Amino acid sequence: MTRESLPVIDPSPTEDTEWDAVVHGVVLAAGTSSRYGTKNKLLEPLNDKPLVCHAVSSLVDSRLTDVTIVLGHDFERVRAALQEYDVEYRYNNAYETGQSASVREGVAAARDRGAEAILFALGDMPAVSPSTVNTLIEAYQSGNGSALTAGCDGKRGNPVLFNSRHFEALGSVSGDVGGRNVLQNATDGAIIETGDPGVLRDIDRPTDRERMGHNSETSS
Repeated sequence: MTRESLPVIDPSPTEDTEWDAVVHGVVLAAGTSSRYGTKNKLLEPLNDKPLVCHAVSSLVDSRLTDVTIVLGHDFERVRAALQEYDVEYRYNNAYETGQSASVREGVAAARDRGAEAILFALGDMPAVSPSTVNTLIEAYQSGNGSALTAGCDGKRGNPVLFNSRHFEALGSVSGDVGGRNVLQNATDGAIIETGDPGVLRDIDRPTDRERMGHNSETSS
């Protein structure tokens, strides 16, 4: 039975955390930006960098073991924008069927790496702090649950972390959804309070980017 709400956990910081969990980070960056308009929102400038770079930096600058970017729509330009980052890439040739196809690619990447857990982030969420990613990993390592989502003020956001016990379920999702149902159905799913409003802020339309303070340049 799907739970309508998840418990909120406010993790206690620990000074001597041993970062021994193999957690693979995945940025979902394959979508068509249909609600944004004619431009690819992931390539739109935000503080002098393409928007997607901020999302990738959040993971690369964290304590994740490694990071994979799942590409699809406009993949050549998105990959070119990310050339400075030491990451892996996977191409989702079924990106038009919805986010679930990218989730399946991410799970395949984590399995290839022998990861014990996967952390999914969204390419259109540029304001997540790397310390927030670390908080989620630490909460997982501390035994707070096998399916954890970052939250702020008790509200569920992104990124989301899943132990490998959920890989099969994640690999079976379909349509334009990610791992929401898997998270809600997990017997030990939880929201990890991060205090980071960036976990709730995605870019769907140009006005969303404007509120985040974009620069005056525009992408082609």
